[in-house]
Amino acid sequence: MQGRSPDQESVGSGTKRSSVSSGGRPRNQQFFYKFVDSDSLTAKLVDWFGSVTEDCALKQQAFDVPFELIELQKFDYALEGISFQQLTRMPNAVHASTSDALEATAYLAIEDFLHAGIKGLWEAFWSQDEPMPFSVACLYNSNMKFYQAEQAIANGRLGGLCGTGILLNNSRHPHGKWDHVLELALLRPDIGGHAVGSDRQPSPSVLGEALFYALRMLLARSVSRLSFFPDPCTVFVLLVDSQYGGVVKVEGDVNKLKFDLNNVYECAAEWVKNHSRISVSPIDRIWNKLGNANWGDIGALQVLFATFHCIMQFAGMPKHSVEDLAADHSSRLQTRRVERQLGDSSVNGNGVYRYQQRSVSPEIVEVEDDLVKVDSKEPMISEGTILWLEDSDWQKGYQIKEVINTGELTYFIASHVEDQGKNLFLYVGSHPSQLEPAWEDMNLWYQVQRQTKVLTIMKQKGLSSKYLPQLSASGRIIHPGHCRRPSSGGNCDHPWCGTPVLVTSPVGETVAEMVRNGQFGSEEAIRCCHDCLSALSAVASAGIRHGDIRPENVICVKSGVRHPYFVLIGWGHAILEDRDRPAMNLHFSSTYALQEGKLCSASDAESLVYMLYYSCGGVFPDLDSVEGALLWRETSWSRRLIQQKLGDISTVLKAFADYVDSLCGTPYPMDYEIWLRRLRRNIHEDDHGKEIDATG
Repeated sequence: MQGRSPDQESVGSGTKRSSVSSGGRPRNQQFFYKFVDSDSLTAKLVDWFGSVTEDCALKQQAFDVPFELIELQKFDYALEGISFQQLTRMPNAVHASTSDALEATAYLAIEDFLHAGIKGLWEAFWSQDEPMPFSVACLYNSNMKFYQAEQAIANGRLGGLCGTGILLNNSRHPHGKWDHVLELALLRPDIGGHAVGSDRQPSPSVLGEALFYALRMLLARSVSRLSFFPDPCTVFVLLVDSQYGGVVKVEGDVNKLKFDLNNVYECAAEWVKNHSRISVSPIDRIWNKLGNANWGDIGALQVLFATFHCIMQFAGMPKHSVEDLAADHSSRLQTRRVERQLGDSSVNGNGVYRYQQRSVSPEIVEVEDDLVKVDSKEPMISEGTILWLEDSDWQKGYQIKEVINTGELTYFIASHVEDQGKNLFLYVGSHPSQLEPAWEDMNLWYQVQRQTKVLTIMKQKGLSSKYLPQLSASGRIIHPGHCRRPSSGGNCDHPWCGTPVLVTSPVGETVAEMVRNGQFGSEEAIRCCHDCLSALSAVASAGIRHGDIRPENVICVKSGVRHPYFVLIGWGHAILEDRDRPAMNLHFSSTYALQEGKLCSASDAESLVYMLYYSCGGVFPDLDSVEGALLWRETSWSRRLIQQKLGDISTVLKAFADYVDSLCGTPYPMDYEIWLRRLRRNIHEDDHGKEIDATG
């Protein structure tokens, strides 16, 4: 690190004063030591805050933002290959309780967060070999000294802690020196109320306190013997609570401050009004609802970028610039596109990749009315109806218990006439003579005939799992009355003659129904992810992929079992060989399926993530084209909206979404086992109802 050693004398942390020979410094120092009360400064600024807010245009921010979105995006690209320590200590609602335990955990969590952030940045941009020259400690308000959080808590100082700082290491001054402070984070309860979507700025009390500490840091630096590099007149203060955070940036030359020792706070307020430039970032998520750090989200990026600038003030320009590391993003993306074989991997004139569609059917197919044949004389299947099924050399009877109409298809819950206690799913296909190019008939064909083929192949290959549907029976309906089927084959004129039937087990409620009824919570989401991955893993060895994962094709089995579990059904669109094509669903199909009309190794997992996102309350826009669906996917993944939503449910689901994001579209295989183990650790079967352990 360049510049003077931090062991040299500089501005003290408390009331101790060091002698400074330079003529202008003693008065500065006296002013600094008298400048100790944030409330006094805030009181002088309240009217000014009000006037600034009134002067700004309607619904516009009163202050500029410290970072433009394009800067954060470039910084995000630079951080792609950098891993930050996973942190899980921030409590759910720090200020919802007066519990000292919650407060203590919060300060420990912020200390961890700042330490992990600055360590990752130092090693990525400055040096992996040299030890990090910074430390993190909490600020004690009464004497303006710094203590390790654990030490302050053990010494009964918890109630007097007011912030957490990043400082230069200095063995001679274990309680820190103010000109050694890179950055301060203030833990305040009302930050989340000013989150993105709200037009409000932080309250005058919070903003006034941030300006107080910012000015104190600038004063300390102005009389310090330490050397500062770019922007010595710029400081950053972080505002955080249990979920949200933001950045306050203050710039200004304190030499323009009138050092009137009899009017310290009046002079300070005048300097803020007339000689400072204040920037306030939007308040955004840093921790999710379970208290886990969201390193890749916009809120955390703002904090990390502020920290990056603070390190640069003390350590000089980094060995690896943001631009250099961000430039690797393009080469990584180019390589990934080649691996995905997306065709022309060049970009258009605007620098935006042009999606290509291959072998993708149009989303809207016009069907002529005369192609849809409906026989009004066809017998109705209703509750109580008994259907007889010809299955090889056997005849089996099934009594209909319930008719289920999804709006797209109709199927039934039935039981064998000789075993009324066991429920089964019964699917009735289209009559062979009615197989016309109408969507309803084709959907029935996939649901019955094609799914029968797939389940039969799975059974022949010995692919079994309780998370897969079991083929109970398949065959043709034996209709009432005499069958006048020709001896040469074919069917008679009865509307049921030759109609295929598929019977499967077990029976359960679909995820779509659970979501509508408000029954799909965090435990169900983790269990569903585990069970669906188990089903996909069981068939992956045979090269089979599902191709149509959506809420209607996953059921929750509750009857007759101790612990509910999920079964992946709807295997009619399963991919058995290269020529097979998956179902096209603008909401749940994978990116690769929409682009190429086929699946890659992670396509089913990507669809599973979309299903969990939707089932956990995520909102899909109105999609009416493949291009619109692809744009939504690109935007959602780049802004980490999907990970952030799943992060509200569980750390392991957010981590799984990150994994799928890194894998989808590439030729690399899914690692099912590691995720099944991680998900299994987060499932509580013996203590149902307890809080999920989100340590991942």
